[in-house]
Amino acid sequence: MIKISGHIREDHYKTVISNGRNELIADEPTTNNGCDLGFSPTEILCSSLAACTCITLRMYADRKNWNLTEVKAHISFTGNPEKNSSNIKREIELIGELTHEQEEQLLQIANHCPIHKILSNPIEIETTLA
Repeated sequence: MIKISGHIREDHYKTVISNGRNELIADEPTTNNGCDLGFSPTEILCSSLAACTCITLRMYADRKNWNLTEVKAHISFTGNPEKNSSNIKREIELIGELTHEQEEQLLQIANHCPIHKILSNPIEIETTLA
């Protein structure tokens, strides 16, 4: 089980997020009356997919001993409040000496990263007061 906590005081809208070992700052951009001190919550969501994609592909290529020197994952998010829908686009750059077949295999493996699986399946969120 992963446990993350977040807390906000009176700063608009600086939030400290912690896993008990590391911290990061989330905030809203100045256009939403924040101070732009960190990633917005939506940017953190997209960052999770980018990080998980890169890590998953690195692990797979390492296990196969493929000459993959760098992975870049570019994530874009578009929300449509009227339709209550969201669209995430992921573009992956594979740098190294790879065959076309290896690139195609890595593209398929990207869909197996844990965050991709979480985001593409139903999610239940249970909310209670502490």
